[in-house]
Amino acid sequence: MAYQPSSAWEYDVPTTGSAHLPPDAGYGKALTNQGYSFEVAVADLVDNSIDAGADKVVVHFLRDAEQILSLLIIDNGRGMDDSRLDAAMTIGRRRDYGDGALGMYGTGLKAASLSHASSLTLVSRTKRSRAAGRRLTAEGIEDSFRCDTVDPRYAQDLVDRYDGIIEWHGTIVRWDQVRTFQTVARGQSDQYLSKAISRLETHLGLYLHRFLQRGLQLDIAVWDVSPGSDGRGGWEELDHISVEALDPFAYKVPGRAKYPRKFTATVEGAGDVPLIAHIWPAKSKQAGFRQIGALAERQGFYFYRNDRLVQAGGWNGLRNPESHLVLARVEVDLPVSDNSVFSLDVKKEGVTVTPAFTLGVEKAADGTGNAFHTYLDDAEATYRDGAKRSEIVRKAVTAPGKGLDPKVKRVIKEELPEKPGEEPIAFSWSPLPDNRFFDLDRETNVVLLNKSFREDFNDGRRGGSNDAPVAKTLLYLLLEDCFGLGRWEKTRQDRIEYWNTIMLASVAAQRERRERSADPSSS
Repeated sequence: MAYQPSSAWEYDVPTTGSAHLPPDAGYGKALTNQGYSFEVAVADLVDNSIDAGADKVVVHFLRDAEQILSLLIIDNGRGMDDSRLDAAMTIGRRRDYGDGALGMYGTGLKAASLSHASSLTLVSRTKRSRAAGRRLTAEGIEDSFRCDTVDPRYAQDLVDRYDGIIEWHGTIVRWDQVRTFQTVARGQSDQYLSKAISRLETHLGLYLHRFLQRGLQLDIAVWDVSPGSDGRGGWEELDHISVEALDPFAYKVPGRAKYPRKFTATVEGAGDVPLIAHIWPAKSKQAGFRQIGALAERQGFYFYRNDRLVQAGGWNGLRNPESHLVLARVEVDLPVSDNSVFSLDVKKEGVTVTPAFTLGVEKAADGTGNAFHTYLDDAEATYRDGAKRSEIVRKAVTAPGKGLDPKVKRVIKEELPEKPGEEPIAFSWSPLPDNRFFDLDRETNVVLLNKSFREDFNDGRRGGSNDAPVAKTLLYLLLEDCFGLGRWEKTRQDRIEYWNTIMLASVAAQRERRERSADPSSS
C-alpha cells in the first residue's frame, strides 16, 4: 500500500523497494582495527580448532637469525576441502553454529588474523580430500576481495612438515607480515618472544582452562628456520612448552567454610541463572589466583559460554571493584538459549548485561535462603581476617626464563616474589671447555651448560629445550643471586669454581651409571 501522508505516528517505516549493496573493498580496513590483542586473536583461532574437533593444537613461531618471520596455528581437527576453504575465507558469510560451538559470528578467523597480519593463509586436508589452501591479503581485499589459491604442492609440503600433528586431517593457519614482529629491533627477538609467549601462555591457560583440564593438548613452540650450511632450512627447535590450565577456582582449601556456595538469580528474560560463589584463601600464592592479572581486576564474575571463559572478573555494574573483595570470584555459565540479557563481544573477552541481571543477582539466594550480599560480607571478612595475620616475607628473585620447564617456573612464581624489571634467567646448552659444567653470561642473564654432557641428563638422547629440569632448577636456585650485580666479588667467583668442580664429579658419576646400565655385562 502506498504511503499516505498523515499526522499519526508510523510504527513501521514505509519503503518503496530494495537493492542489494555488496560491501565496498574499503570494508577490509575495518577488519584490521577490531581491537584484538595478540593473545585474544590467537585464542580465537584455537577456538576454531576446538570447534573442528581437534585435541592437539600447536602455536608455532618461526624465526631466523635476524627476525621473527611467521606465526602458525596447527591442529588435528576435521579439516576442510576446497568448498569449505572458500567459505571460511569469505568475508561476511553467514555460518550455522551448533549449540556447543565456541564460534559465534563467523568473522573471527579473518578479523583476528588481519588485525595483526597483512597475509592470512589457510591450508587444510580432510580424510577424503587432498591438501589445499587459500590466501587472503590486505591487497587482495582492496582488489574486490580477491582470494588466492595456494599451490597444492606447497599445501601438501606444509601438511607433511607437521605430520606429527596432522595425520589424516587437520588445518594450518599461517600469518605473514605480522605487524608487531616487524617492529622488533634486530637482536631483540629472544626478548620479545619470551614476553609474548609468557602472556600467550597465561591467556590460553586461563580462558581455555576447562578444555585443558579435559585433555586438550596445546603447545607453544619456536623454531629457527635459518638455512643450514647446505642451503636448506635448519628447522631447529629453540623452545617448546605445554600450556597448563590456569583454573581461577583451583584453590586447595576454600578461604571460608561452606564455600563454594550456589546462589540462584532469577533473571527476567533469561530464567534462573546459577551463581557459584567462591572465596579464595587470603594471601594465596597459587597460580590461579596471583598469575592471571591484577587481583583488583580479577574479582567478580567469571562468565563461561560452552565451557570457554569469556570474561575473567568484573562486577558488570553490580558494584565497583574494592580491595577487600579481591577474594570474591563468582562462576557463571551463560544460558544456552538465546536471550536479550547477555551479549558477548566479537572478541569473546567480555560480557555486557542488562539491568535485569544485576537486579536478579541482588535478589539471589542460596538453598537455605541466604541472600547474595551475605556472600560478599563473608568474602570481605575473610580478607580482613587474613590481613591481620603476619607472614614471612621472602626475598625477591630474578624470574626463571627460557629453558626451564614451565611447570617448575610456575611453582617458583608461586613461592617467590619476582624482582621487577629484570631480564629472566635462561638456560642454554653451549660449547664449553671440558673442565666446565656451566658458566654464566651475566650480560644476557643466561646460564650456559656444557652441551657435551647433555645426553647424560636425557638417557642418551638429545633432549628438548626444557630438558634436565632437576639439574636446571638446582642451578637456578644456586646461581640466581649471581645475576643483576654491579660488582663481581672474588668469593662469588670462588663459589662458581668449586660448584663447577663438584658438578663435574656428579656428571661423571651419572655417566658411569648410565654406561653400566646400558652394558649389563660390565656389572
